[in-house]
Amino acid sequence: MIIKSSNVGASKIALSLGPERIWEMYTRFGMGSVTGSGYPGESPGLFNYYTTWSELDLASIAFGHSIAVTSLQLAHAYSVLAAGGLMRPISFLKVDTPPPGKRILSEKYTRQIDAMLEAATNPGGTGTRARVAGYRVAGKTGTAHKSTASGYSEDRYQSLFAGFAPVSDPRLVMVIMIDEPQGIEYYGGEIAAPVFS
Repeated sequence: MIIKSSNVGASKIALSLGPERIWEMYTRFGMGSVTGSGYPGESPGLFNYYTTWSELDLASIAFGHSIAVTSLQLAHAYSVLAAGGLMRPISFLKVDTPPPGKRILSEKYTRQIDAMLEAATNPGGTGTRARVAGYRVAGKTGTAHKSTASGYSEDRYQSLFAGFAPVSDPRLVMVIMIDEPQGIEYYGGEIAAPVFS
């Protein structure tokens, strides 16, 4: 599901888990809340409480629709995976020693997810263009129809790649988001992944 970026697979998993469990995990990773960076005007994104979700909302949230997150929120979530399940505070200033983190996912599960995200950048995955020679890269592509006043646009997209490197000892986490890519290619693996690389 992750290697091929299957919306159907993501939806089936979300529907089997139910809205409360999905909402709890997303909020644990910081969706719907400001990151605490202190950046003026930071948005918490849009993430409605699960009791308001329909089955369609649950299915579409699983692959990134019906929710709005900032690039910083997404990078913060990926930093949890890179740090073995620890969520650390965001800082715009370099820190010499990482501050203590709050465990939000076990290291065992984090490493399993890391392996899946690395597979998405290997041959056969949607994120092969994010690879960096000599380094192991983990990440995920994303392509979303833009939300407009009349619903989702048919021809306007946001393309992204979120990931970290090197997998063996993560040092960098990045989110590349291209708003309304122009031209024939618009998928995250085609547009955002090469920028990540």
